Amino acid sequence: ICLARRVPLVVATTGLSPEQIEQIRRAAATIPIVWAPSMSLAVNLTMKLAEQAAKALADKDADVEIIERHHRFKEDAPSGTALKFGQIIAAQMGQTAAVHGRQGRPGPRPHGEIGYHAVRVGDNPGEHTIIFGMLGETIELTVRASNRDCYAVGALAAAKFVAKQSPGLYNMNDVLGL
Repeated sequence: ICLARRVPLVVATTGLSPEQIEQIRRAAATIPIVWAPSMSLAVNLTMKLAEQAAKALADKDADVEIIERHHRFKEDAPSGTALKFGQIIAAQMGQTAAVHGRQGRPGPRPHGEIGYHAVRVGDNPGEHTIIFGMLGETIELTVRASNRDCYAVGALAAAKFVAKQSPGLYNMNDVLGL
């Protein structure tokens, strides 16, 4: 509908098929689109912090774990936002392996692995903790939504931004000027 009417678009959907992603990319040649897994301003700033930390730790043999918590009704695990955190970190650190939870006796942790852990409880609107663990010290970045209003605030910021743009594919870094 937006493409046919030449109306700018904000997309905050994850779990898209490769075909759907390609449709968004093609549409961006004609209309401006902001596409991000989360509209939360705090989440997107934390993604930038995680990217900087991962870049600084790329050659420091740091372990990475991503723990995300959402309400009991959330259907995907890990969340699209957690996966985006992992993609950003992996790109900086050259890590490729992803492990979803651990149990039993998995043995020593392999080098280059990013662990994902999904928790589903109550009505938690969203929380992500990124752990960079080295021998002797640990860095934790946590971003937490106390209610869903933050997603609306970010979506409105994205809508105001995209309304002034020429055709192209934008993300929340563009909206935030990062």
